Amino acid sequence: MGWFLRRVAQSLLMLWVVISLVFLSINFVPGDPAELLLAQDGGSPDPIMVEMLREELGLNRPMLEQYTRKMGDLLQGDLGTSIVDGSPVGQEVMRRLPRTLELIGAAGILSLLIGIPAGVLSALRPRSLFSRIAALLAGTAQSIPVFVLGTLFVILFATVLGWLPAGGFTPFGRDPGRHMMLLILPAATIALGLSAIVFRITRASMLDVLPLDFIRTARAKGVPARRVIIRHALRNALMPVITVFALQLGGLLAGTVLVETVFNWPGLSGMLVAGVNARDYPVVTGVIVVVSAFYIGLNLLVDVIYGLTDPRVRK
Repeated sequence: MGWFLRRVAQSLLMLWVVISLVFLSINFVPGDPAELLLAQDGGSPDPIMVEMLREELGLNRPMLEQYTRKMGDLLQGDLGTSIVDGSPVGQEVMRRLPRTLELIGAAGILSLLIGIPAGVLSALRPRSLFSRIAALLAGTAQSIPVFVLGTLFVILFATVLGWLPAGGFTPFGRDPGRHMMLLILPAATIALGLSAIVFRITRASMLDVLPLDFIRTARAKGVPARRVIIRHALRNALMPVITVFALQLGGLLAGTVLVETVFNWPGLSGMLVAGVNARDYPVVTGVIVVVSAFYIGLNLLVDVIYGLTDPRVRK
């Protein structure tokens, strides 16, 4: 229990550091947010209007007071209010976050279904033709940028073949079939590169586990080959896969900007880009805090899984 509490405390400390760095970075960005906001239509803004907006946004208060108020709001779950349209940032984040999580989740499941079986088969026959072709395809998949791959998918499956829609979004409750059709291409675009990473880690980990003594002992005792591979070898080889996969998923939460843009998927990344373009700092801060919390939470989950499966980690 003490080990778990230490991990939780470390995660909370890391989140506090991230929030503090984001706050300081935004406050040290050149330019007055109030002046930049009022000058979006061109020309020099009225100094009186600038001062009134600074008063409304609390920008004329000391930085320590701003920081204290921001931390207090975050502890209460308040991500602030958009300075562009006055809408609560938390509500918009909660509206868009499930869409991005759905996209990442679908891509993650698809990458595991492709990467793990391919990695196991390649490790069992490392010099076979299948292993060489799989390694070549994995290297190719990792080298193609997602925006290029997404564009190629749109041209091939939407324009040429006409099998799938090119992009857009329809709520699942309104039309489940249309929603799933729109999800296929962006999820496949992300999954292709992620499955290549899963394949490489699974193959390398299986190659390390298969020559070990307990695998040879199980085979010598007459344990069926499938059981040796799945229950003994793969079970021990999955820990590095879980670690890398969880870290990749955390990175995807903020790294789906190009995919969401190509396929017009209204997720969290699009909100972040819009906030940056409009210099809407509460929106930028809110999105970064949510993404950071998700990423740190995934790291904590991986640590907990490690501790439950390997007692040495807890010590």
